[in-house]
Amino acid sequence: MNARENYIRAAQFDCPEWIPSLVHIYSSTWKKHRERMDDLVLRYPHLFDKGGEVRGTDEMPWRTEEFSPAYRAGEYYTDPWGCVWYNVSGGLKGQVVKSPLTDWNALSSYRIPDPLIWGDFGPIGDWEEIRAKSEKRRREGRVTVGDVGYFYHRLTFLRGFKNLMMDFMTGPPQLTKLADMMVENKLRLIDKWLEINVDVIAFVDDLGTQTSLQMSPATFRRYLKPAYDRMMNSCREASRIIYLHSDGHIVELTDDFVDLGINIINPQFRANGLNSLVQKCKGRICVDLDLDRQLFPFATPKRLKNHVKEAVARLGAKEGGLMLFASCSPDVPLANIEAICQSLDEYRFFHS
Repeated sequence: MNARENYIRAAQFDCPEWIPSLVHIYSSTWKKHRERMDDLVLRYPHLFDKGGEVRGTDEMPWRTEEFSPAYRAGEYYTDPWGCVWYNVSGGLKGQVVKSPLTDWNALSSYRIPDPLIWGDFGPIGDWEEIRAKSEKRRREGRVTVGDVGYFYHRLTFLRGFKNLMMDFMTGPPQLTKLADMMVENKLRLIDKWLEINVDVIAFVDDLGTQTSLQMSPATFRRYLKPAYDRMMNSCREASRIIYLHSDGHIVELTDDFVDLGINIINPQFRANGLNSLVQKCKGRICVDLDLDRQLFPFATPKRLKNHVKEAVARLGAKEGGLMLFASCSPDVPLANIEAICQSLDEYRFFHS
């Protein structure tokens, strides 16, 4: 069984041979550790590409001497949507400090960027090259993913967070118009990914805070769920795996995610709690568990090993439904990154 087949089996509760596991390295993390980070990656190649192996440092996307404009400390950056960002830490994403639609009067002249040309932070690139890379990955037995990018997040970027929360309370017609414009925009991008025949269609929206949802479940169901349903319908019809990355506390929406046909969610360990994830998700929806990144900078290697073991023991099953994700920011010591790699490597063949 190759890595692609194993990933799909894990997502579909079809008895994978191992738990797909990924260690995510920020560019700023590599810049801190450099060659020592390269050495670690090459000792655990299967942990740095969930659907396959990294074959040499030329495929390490975080290796960069100069951060892209959206990730440079002390600089303002205007993205293709007209949102102005400011970043205080190089290599990490900043915050939107100026939104183009804080005044609804601007909506009549606002134009959403072409989704086949522009992504969230710059040009997408040549689609024939993207197709060729996707086909190459498939031939190599590696999973292929089409990134849809932000929807709810983009609403907050365009309107400003406080304004959008007020919109959810007051329900202006402009909100429905903007959401419809964005859905139509995303549908064009989804159709392109389906044409390329990727295995997974990935959506990215952080719906929670550290302790709760950013809106009530009722508000989610009124304004956001119908939009996700429209975007995900063609994915369901094409029998593609639907992946939702969503940081923060989101377990109250598990039933909604199942209703939408989402195959994989990417919840955070600390924000949701292991008990809640077991009760709400186990056996119902595949959990790509974002291990406790707030623990990583301070824990001993033994504590990290026990953390991974506990997650596998509680959420793992022979049938599948579990993946593991470890995001390592610059404040995580290299010894701890190595301990995480060792633990994932040891426990990826275990289950409860």
